[in-house]
Amino acid sequence: MSFNTVQNCQINLDLLEEVSSKLVTNWSSFLEEEFVSSISKCNNLSIGGPDKLSWKYLKRCVKDVTFLRKLIAIANTCIELGHWPSHFKVSTSIIIPKLNKKLYDFLKTF
Repeated sequence: MSFNTVQNCQINLDLLEEVSSKLVTNWSSFLEEEFVSSISKCNNLSIGGPDKLSWKYLKRCVKDVTFLRKLIAIANTCIELGHWPSHFKVSTSIIIPKLNKKLYDFLKTF
């Protein structure tokens, strides 16, 4: 079910009372080696986010140790503060209409 189809539906918040509490766990800090290893697995042709930077470009940027350390410092500061700026959360979807498609309200019809 997509967000748009349930956007105006009533929500029963009493359901949240049934969810058991979990212990809060702390996130581990990013390490330079782990970050570089993680992005090395990303497809060079795909675009990572709304900034339209490709993974290939980011991989080239992190070869500069100063850049990598500053990027890791930003990520670790966000973790420590428990706050991610809103522009880190933005996602862009582009729908390209196909010829002779009548419905676009179900994901399977794309």
